[in-house]
Amino acid sequence: MKTSIPYGKHYIDQDDIDAVVDVLENHPLTQGKKVSDFEDAIAEFVGAKYAVAMSSWTAGLHMACIAAGVNDSNAVVTSPITFVASSNAVLYCGAEVIFSDIDKSTINLCPEELRATVKKHKNIKAIIPVHFSGLPCDMESIKKTADGINALVIEDAAHALGATYPDGSKVGSCKYSDMTGFSFHPVKSIAAGEGGMITTNDQAIYKKLLRLRSHGINKLDDDFIDKAAAVTGADNNPWYMEMQELGYNYRITDIQAALGESQLKKLPRFLDRRRQLAKRYDQLFSDIAQIEPIQSSYRDQSSHHLYVIRVKYEFIGITRAKLMAELETEGILTQVHYIPVTSHPYYKNLGFKSVDYPRAVTFYGQALSLPLFFTLTNVEQDKVVNTLKRILSL
Repeated sequence: MKTSIPYGKHYIDQDDIDAVVDVLENHPLTQGKKVSDFEDAIAEFVGAKYAVAMSSWTAGLHMACIAAGVNDSNAVVTSPITFVASSNAVLYCGAEVIFSDIDKSTINLCPEELRATVKKHKNIKAIIPVHFSGLPCDMESIKKTADGINALVIEDAAHALGATYPDGSKVGSCKYSDMTGFSFHPVKSIAAGEGGMITTNDQAIYKKLLRLRSHGINKLDDDFIDKAAAVTGADNNPWYMEMQELGYNYRITDIQAALGESQLKKLPRFLDRRRQLAKRYDQLFSDIAQIEPIQSSYRDQSSHHLYVIRVKYEFIGITRAKLMAELETEGILTQVHYIPVTSHPYYKNLGFKSVDYPRAVTFYGQALSLPLFFTLTNVEQDKVVNTLKRILSL
């Protein structure tokens, strides 16, 4: 049986296994200290005051929108080139989704397009910039636009743990946003099976997020609303808690948190290798006119969750479907990130037309994600490139 090279793959070592086994044998499996340890480690790594872990970044997006005050009387702007969770979370809150087209070079929200977009709409409560492939958006410009309309900023950094802004500060520091969120899906920078994390520097948002992830029940030093029920005489009732708002069961487990914290210790190694591989791909493709690596000018900022190329299929004489199938027969698995959100039937039924986002449509028509992960060897990478060249007769 031929061994396949996947487009993404997690890496687990004995330290990770030991961390998980330690929880299984010696600690609570959920709602224990390992969760707060993981939160503290992420907050310290990115340079934020607070961090809140949850069951997934999709859950985190939902909570972030609620914490931002998103509801059925307002709207949120995001990118059409993203996973559907970025916009679905807005719909969960009953709000209007507004898409703004991407920049051709970065594949992130285009600052100029964003400025034009917000002028056409009212009641925009938040902007969700998506750091596609791990490259940070132009957050300084986006923050300025958001401030101009009194909107909050929620960074969708599912791809971008470890990425840095031009000044060297880390994505997640919330230097240009109210909240930033990460994903710990197995193909991301670090793996926790599933899971997500929101960082913020706002204490009120932090406390609200803690309540939202656990059924809306008060946490930390939140004041009780029904003070009479909280005490017996002069004594606090040790069992007492109260649901103060509608929340959810979006908790992460201590098993996942232990794995995530162990993985975080290896993140610098993961990032270095991904950057090396991305630059090596760039070099290997440098003399091929029909293939254009995206974001090649920003390698030292990105966390390189993905390695995406633009392929000029119209000049090559092969369809993307055929190319991906032939690569798979050679043991090379590829993917496409992403189908524009506006092209999904559900969003079409809401009235969105992809033709309104021409840069997103053009990018989607050319995009192909190649294998990129920590343990990808140079030999395997050479196989990917040489097989691609052979199939395309380049």
